[in-house]
Amino acid sequence: MKTTEYVSFKIDRLPRGYVFTHEDFNGGVNKREAIIKALNRMASSGKIVKLSKGKYYKPEVTPFGELQPPQKQIVKDLLEDNGKVTGYLTGYSVFNELGLTTQVSNTIQIGRNWVGPEITRGKYTIRFVRQKNTITVESVPLLQLLDVLRFIKKVPDTTPAQSVKRLQKLISNLSKDDLRTMVRLAQKYPPSTRALLGAILDDSGITEYAQSLRASLNPITTYKIPDVSKVLPSANSWNIL
Repeated sequence: MKTTEYVSFKIDRLPRGYVFTHEDFNGGVNKREAIIKALNRMASSGKIVKLSKGKYYKPEVTPFGELQPPQKQIVKDLLEDNGKVTGYLTGYSVFNELGLTTQVSNTIQIGRNWVGPEITRGKYTIRFVRQKNTITVESVPLLQLLDVLRFIKKVPDTTPAQSVKRLQKLISNLSKDDLRTMVRLAQKYPPSTRALLGAILDDSGITEYAQSLRASLNPITTYKIPDVSKVLPSANSWNIL
């Protein structure tokens, strides 16, 4: 089978929206250049779309236009290294997923233990947010919630108070083990994040996990998060104004 036929055969069997590189094709070192040329020809013909240098995807076309790949596909190489989780979607990338806003951003934010310069892939700008905790598969959902608390004033098309109501529901549904872990992870977040989590736990009746958060805070420091006291009666006791 010729290289072009082989590449076409493989692509036909890939799901639409799946992002791939020449490394997804087992052509060997001698076939590498031929595979890259075949991919670029297919991109020029419109069979596949070039997302960025060396990255392609098979487009899905609907009556409303061409769909972009899922954000996790676009940045999957930035989330793992040899099967180990090194990053996770956060910020603008999960506000919609968690039901906090209906807006979808062209900015993809990734939490990692180290940050680097922003990257452009297709229409997306990829930015990094430093995460001080160790990142694991199990901790990612909790870190995403903590990140929302941290950036509560940046959720688009809503208010901090509305976001807190949604987060309170999500947090109150966590298991005891997850709540305990979340409080431990919160110790490496800014004081305002810990205070807001403490207020949410207090008003959800989960007071036993809030004690260590209160002990970690300066009793005279105040935190300005507009209108949160309207949905969290205990906000004032956590110095949230």
